[in-house]
Amino acid sequence: METTDVLIVGAGPTGLALGIDLARRGVAARLVERAEALFPGSRGKGIQPRTQEVFDDLGVIDAVLASSGPYPDRMVWRGGERVGEESMFERFEPDAGTPYPAPRMIPQWRTQEILYARLTELGGKVAFGREVTGLTQDADGVDVAFADGTTVRACYVVGADGGRSGIRRALGVDMTGETVDPAPFVVADLRLRGLDRVYWHAFPAADGSVLGLCPLAGTEEFQLAARLPEGSEPEVSPDGVRELVARYTHLAAEDVTEVRWASRFRPRAALADRFRVGRVFLAGDAAHVHSPAGGQGLNTSVQDAYNLGWKLAAVLDGAPETLLETYEEERRANAAAVLELSTGVHRGEVQRGRATVQLGVGYRDSSLSTETRADPGPVRAGDRAPDAEVPGAAEVPGGRLFDLFRGPHWTLLGATAPPRAGVRTLPSAPESYGPGVFLIRPDGYVGWAGETATEDLPAYLDGVGIR
Repeated sequence: METTDVLIVGAGPTGLALGIDLARRGVAARLVERAEALFPGSRGKGIQPRTQEVFDDLGVIDAVLASSGPYPDRMVWRGGERVGEESMFERFEPDAGTPYPAPRMIPQWRTQEILYARLTELGGKVAFGREVTGLTQDADGVDVAFADGTTVRACYVVGADGGRSGIRRALGVDMTGETVDPAPFVVADLRLRGLDRVYWHAFPAADGSVLGLCPLAGTEEFQLAARLPEGSEPEVSPDGVRELVARYTHLAAEDVTEVRWASRFRPRAALADRFRVGRVFLAGDAAHVHSPAGGQGLNTSVQDAYNLGWKLAAVLDGAPETLLETYEEERRANAAAVLELSTGVHRGEVQRGRATVQLGVGYRDSSLSTETRADPGPVRAGDRAPDAEVPGAAEVPGGRLFDLFRGPHWTLLGATAPPRAGVRTLPSAPESYGPGVFLIRPDGYVGWAGETATEDLPAYLDGVGIR
């Protein structure tokens, strides 16, 4: 029987990001995928600023920026004529703590290629064509059975296997949710002629249905996204996609020169009743399913992985098992809030922009967030730790805070010497943080904040496994 510390089921953005995080921490992890190859479509094409910060830490931001582009404005068409241009996003000025100020567009298949390349660079692998058929767990580990008759024994298992998660079903965990829109939707990747790549082109119809054609940055393709009349059963064959383009736009069916991928769905919002059962965790779409509006699903999923990775590594290295309880505590509450947000965007109640960039996601109410200051400043325990320009000090060059944060370690701002091995220090926190000492978690959030580093910091460090 094969054995491993962590078995990750599903090689989408969630599983790949988790695999990268564990690989750079030296954790023995296996990543398996039921399909024979990476997902081929563009479905999750928006990378929010907070996810760009995660990708910076994971070592893939340069490749993501090189392969992506800004979101274009929308051009509305009626009767074959352009009738109006509008911005897709609320404009706002980012602050100095935000190095990546705007969403980037990149097709999901390309994001996954970049993550897969990084995983391979770190020595990780994906075993394709391996379908999980069941699992059993005991106090010491999990036995996972596969369709080929083999079994893997793992200390922990993470189900990152999508909205129809087999791992979730095997655990008997239900999802609670609602249909966001009763209309059927079609999404497809295609190539066509006769339309510029400057705008996201929208073709609304009198019955409330609409077809959009968005140029996918870094490619020669467009993404088709269509909301169709209730009760219709769209055909997603190449000819069916061509017929949709001809029906809604001034283009002819033959102007669609290639259909590379297509899918149909009905938008829903659903949240798993639990994110953890014993030694098995749910992450990404296996734990929460979003409307694609607002670009929240993939981003929330990557942040699940980013939250869980360092905690698994710490517990495997001897940290208290209770640390893993904070994964569900922190991520389920955030997923619920983001589900409400993405549903609001879909229904036109929330505008894309400040609300959707995910820079405000935080964990102030988490049991892992300890705030001991009597009069906290703008940055508090549980908040995302913003970037800032910092002066140099002995053995610590000046530069950006995010450069100091990058890597699997903890960082203490406001101390002259590391309190424990594995903690980097900076003599003072930036003025933008306010007064105090700040312990920054490996996932870029303030875990502990106090007046000085001599209060209850040692007890906190013990609790997260830094000895």
